[in-house]
Parts: sequence; structure tokens; C-alpha cells
Amino acid sequence: MAAEQKLKEMGLELGPVGTPVANYVPAVRTGNLLYVAGHIAGKPDGSVLNPGKVGRDVTEEQAYESAKLAMLNCLASIKGALGDLDKVKRVVKLLVMVNADPEFDRHFVVANGASDLLVELYGDQGRHARSAVGMSGLPRKSCVEIEMILEVEE
Repeated sequence: MAAEQKLKEMGLELGPVGTPVANYVPAVRTGNLLYVAGHIAGKPDGSVLNPGKVGRDVTEEQAYESAKLAMLNCLASIKGALGDLDKVKRVVKLLVMVNADPEFDRHFVVANGASDLLVELYGDQGRHARSAVGMSGLPRKSCVEIEMILEVEE
């Protein structure tokens, strides 16, 4: 089944590709690798889902949902770069950055918001290496930011 159709069946849809607010591009392809820039849980209206620090302003569950939205934003940029989400051969690596209170230690649970979506969408092709790390702050007070590396069709 096509990835976009599967997203629809999951009750999810891709938003528009956001315009970078700094000097970078959403994704860069080199050979059969696609490097996806950091994406936050930005909504189409320009606001951020669940801004603040996880463990203080934002619950673990809210941050999980924010990671899911950030991944949908990554997927929108992937579609923009490749023209089709089905050109993804393998999700190689995620870096999930969590804007966390210093006492919060469950970054891996937040990161599962993105990982669970990828595995549900792509199956074994969506399984990936991952780092989930705490940060003292992220752009626009987002509680999560995700960047990724993909293997794509030639």
C-alpha cells in the first residue's frame, strides 16, 4: 500500500512544507541518502504544538504527540524532496532532541512518537538507529525537534 494512503487510513495527513526561517533547506540529497533538517511540531497556522519544557510545562504524553507531528512535518519535506514517500527505501537514523527539564529522563518515550509512526508507516523499512537527547532549549520553544537520514531510491 502506498505510504500516503496508509497515512490517510491512520487518520493522519501531511501539512504544507514549511518555509525555513533561517539559512538552510528542509532536505538535501546526496547519492542515495536524504538528510532531513531538524523539524519541530509546527502547525500550519504557524503556532507550535505543546511549547515548553517536557517534565515541567509539557507532559510526556503531549511531547509524544509533538514528536509525531514533527515527524509528519519531516515526511512533508521528504515528499517535497522526492515527490513520493514511496521512494524511501529505509529510515536509517533519527536524532530526537527534547526540550526537557533537567530532571526529565524519559527522552526515549518522547522519541517513540516519531519512531512508532515510522514503523507503522513503513514496517521493517521504518526501523532505524536513533538518539534521543535532552536540550536546554529548542527553536520557538518547541518541546521536540527531529532530524533524520534516509536511504532513498536511485
